[in-house]
This record gives sequence, structure tokens and C-alpha cells, in this order.
Amino acid sequence: MATRVRAGSAQKAADQELEEKLGQSAVFDAKQATDDEHAQTLWQGLRENRKAVFWSILLSMTIIMEGYDTILIGNFFAYPEFQRKFGQYYGETIGWQVDGKWQTALNMGSTAGAIVGGLINGYTATKFGYRWVMITSLGFLNALIFLVFFAPNAQVLLVGQILCGLSWGVFATLAPAYASEVCPTNLRAYLTTFVNLCWAIGQLIASGVLRGCLDIAGEMGYRIPFAIQWLWPTPLMVVCFLAPESPWWLVRVDRIEQARNAILRLSGAKTEEQINNQLAMMMHTIKIEGEATQGATYLDCFKGENLRRTEIVCVALMGQILSGSSFAYTPTYFFTTAGMDTDQAFNLNLGARGIVFIGTIMSWWLISYWGRRPLYVGGMGLLSLVLLLIGILDVSAGKQGLWPSGGLCILWLFIYSLTVGPLAYSIIAETSSVRLRPLSVVLSRTSYQVVNIISQFLQAYMMNPVEWNFLGKTGFFWGGTAFCVFVWSYFRLPEVKGRTYEELDILFMNKVSARKFAQTHVDPYAAATAAQGDAMEIEHKVSST
Repeated sequence: MATRVRAGSAQKAADQELEEKLGQSAVFDAKQATDDEHAQTLWQGLRENRKAVFWSILLSMTIIMEGYDTILIGNFFAYPEFQRKFGQYYGETIGWQVDGKWQTALNMGSTAGAIVGGLINGYTATKFGYRWVMITSLGFLNALIFLVFFAPNAQVLLVGQILCGLSWGVFATLAPAYASEVCPTNLRAYLTTFVNLCWAIGQLIASGVLRGCLDIAGEMGYRIPFAIQWLWPTPLMVVCFLAPESPWWLVRVDRIEQARNAILRLSGAKTEEQINNQLAMMMHTIKIEGEATQGATYLDCFKGENLRRTEIVCVALMGQILSGSSFAYTPTYFFTTAGMDTDQAFNLNLGARGIVFIGTIMSWWLISYWGRRPLYVGGMGLLSLVLLLIGILDVSAGKQGLWPSGGLCILWLFIYSLTVGPLAYSIIAETSSVRLRPLSVVLSRTSYQVVNIISQFLQAYMMNPVEWNFLGKTGFFWGGTAFCVFVWSYFRLPEVKGRTYEELDILFMNKVSARKFAQTHVDPYAAATAAQGDAMEIEHKVSST
């Protein structure tokens, strides 16, 4: 049975301010925009917002670059030329290997840089907007690629990874935030999960490049994949310069006319009335949030109802790591250390990236029917089960279970790309409040990176033949962490499908249970509607006397 939430003082204050700024009909204009978004079909949304879709897709291309860049180091540990340059010789049985200490450092270098870059981005994006922060970060990355390309030793390579990570931290947080703010409710899920597809595309390109350069003798075997990173930053800087700024950010900083122009540039077939209605809805939403959140700092993300939202976005994104991605998402090193031929391991990895690409596209169909919560909860449970099966197979069959384990890793990747992988980006972008979105997304990404550092440290030692050498038994550990997130998501993860940002604000303000979000009726304009009804009743009584 559906429940209702009451109109609060924040809604009444928002109604009053909106009428003062835009006129007496502004509240009903905003309500009309909300009603239009709910009534809009997918194809209507695409037609009326085709330019917004276009710009969102282009800016999300920065994630293709990040997906390409970040997958290189993890795969280089199984790369013969990279092992000779940065590793040590451990005898004929083991051969050349980068030891656990340097694997951990190189894996965590870009992650540490991404944490710092993300935290800086939270403030800079809030103050300067999305476009100029993205342009600056791309310019820095263009220069920093020289460090990793010409690195003469592991120390310089580590410094290069850390500095490049500063820019990657910006891309990972700005792209989903921008996608969530330029499109209407019925397109949000597709464009925020497109971020994960861009990851898959970048990793697919990287896997193909790595496989193609595998037989190149000398240092160019691993330098060419580094050099290809120069293809992206300059064209993307031009794209960002030409792109319209997020109208939500412009409303937040009270640049109302610029916000109107941004909505116009992002629109495909919208009338002037629709544009004005959308602007009124944005202003009403920002005012409602402003009543509950006075500032826009990281500390505000942990106050009041924003604490719950911060928990959701952080744990949901951390779930990508805790689901076992450090182990099963890039299994090349696992297979080579377990005895698989290097060429076959990279062929398997290339096929795996194709599976991720297909799975992410298929997830769009699932999201449109099932929403976010069922897919995330169910997906996490299945991922936990697959990881436990990999561990059992290693204990029972040893090396004879190597290819079946490879099949289970592919199955894990497919389930991940259908559920947790793309949905986490949708959840962090949609659940965070508009006023605190850049900061909330950064906090979620920072939490993700902190957990990633711990997981990379553990993974390097669990898989390395000269360290703990757990091999497939690592599945038991990650299966346990995935199960913990499964339990959390069942009790704490709400369904946000079909909700405007204004409706989500009210649901969180009223502390609605996560399992009741989908069934609860919300009317952000109930106060104004009730006031109009009272006025009409009074007028009727006066006229009848």
C-alpha cells in the first residue's frame, strides 16, 4: 500500500521564494515541469533533450581515457618486457617478476593521486563549474604522460602514476555528475550508466593494444600503450570548451539567465514555456535543499539527512571493489601466475572486456524495467556466490580447475557488467543532493579509492607466487566481502527510479525506509496546491454570500 509524505516548511519556503523571483505562477510552472518529466516517454525525452544527450556522451568520453589508462599497470605485471624492465629474476621456475612491494606501490600510486585529485575537484567544481575544471585537468594530464612514457625506473614510474591519478580523480567524479544534471529523469539511468560503458570501451581498447604489443621486443613493447594515451586529452579539451555548463550548477551559484541559456543549448525540441518551467523546477529544488543545508562543504555531507545519502553513495560505489573486482575484473595476472600461457591469458582478457561491453549495454534494458535496487541487491548476491565457487574449485581441483575458473571469472564479469558495475554510477549521481552533488560524488569516489588501495595491497600479496600465493582461494575472501555488501544493500539501498531530485529530497527529509521508497507518494508542490484549493474554497464562499 502506498504511503504519503507531508509537505514541510522547506517546501513552503521554496514556494514563497520562487514566487518572489519569477512571479505568482512560478510554483505551478515548476509543478508542470515535474509532471511533464513523469509523463515523458523515453523517445520523447530523447527528442526533446537530444543535445543534452550528445554533450553528456561527449564529456563521458573522458572515462574511456581513464578506463584505458588505469587498466595498463595491472596488466603490465604479466607483460614480459615490463617484468624485465621493472622486475627481478627469481630463477627458471618463476622467471621475471615485479615483487609484491612494487606491485602494491604502482597499483596504489594512481589511486592515491585520484583521491587527492577528487578531493580538490569537490571544491573547484563547486566554485568554478564542471567545464573549466575538466579542461584544466586534461591539460595537466597531457603533460604528465611524458613521465610514465620515459620512466627509466620504477621510482619515476610511480611518481608519474601518482600525478596522472590527480587528473583521473577529476574525470571519475565530474563525468557522472554532469550526465545526471543535464538530462531529465527518464534518461538519467542510461546516461549515468553510460559512464560504465565508457570504462568498458577504454578497457577493451587497452586489452587490444596490450595484446597487439605483446610480441614487440624491447621497451617499446610497453611504451607504445603508454603513448596512445596522448590521443585523448587535446580533442576532449576542445569538446569541454564548446559544451554548455550544467544548468543546475548555474542555478546553485545564482546565475539564472546563464542557466536559462544552458537549458536552451541542451534542449532539442523544447518550447520557451517548457524551458521556463524547467528553470522554475530547478530553482524550487535548490531552495528546498537550501532550507535543509545552509552550506556546501564536505562537512555538510555528514549533517542531517545528507549523512544517510553520503552513506548510500559511498557504500554503493565501494561495493564495486568489495564485490571482488580487484581479483576477477582483471584476471590476466591470476591466470599467468597459475600456469596459463601468457598469450592465452591476454586472449582471455580481451574476450572478457568484450563481455563487459555487451553486459553494460544489456543493463540498460534491465534498468528500465527493474530499477536500481533489485538489480544491485540481486547482482551482489550472485557475485558473492561465483567468487565462492572459484575458491572451492581451486581447493578441489588445483591447476586442473584453471580453465573452469576462467569461465567463472567471465561469468562474474558478465553479472558485474549487468548489475553492480553500471548501477553504482547511477546510484551515486542520482542519490546525492543537487546542492552537494560534486562533494558527495567525490566522497563516494574517495571511499572507493581508499578501499581500492587496501584491496590492491591485499590482492598483490594474495596472488603473487613469491608472496602468499593464494591463487583461486582468494575467491573465498572476496566472496565474503561481497556478501556483506549484499546484506547492507538489502536494508539500506533505496529505489530512485522515476524520482525527480525534488522528490528524492523530500523522501530523505521524511526519513522514509529504503524498502518503502518505491511505494511512497510524493508531491513537492502539495503546499501550493493546498493553498490554491483553500483560496478557491474561500472565493466560492464569498461569492455565494
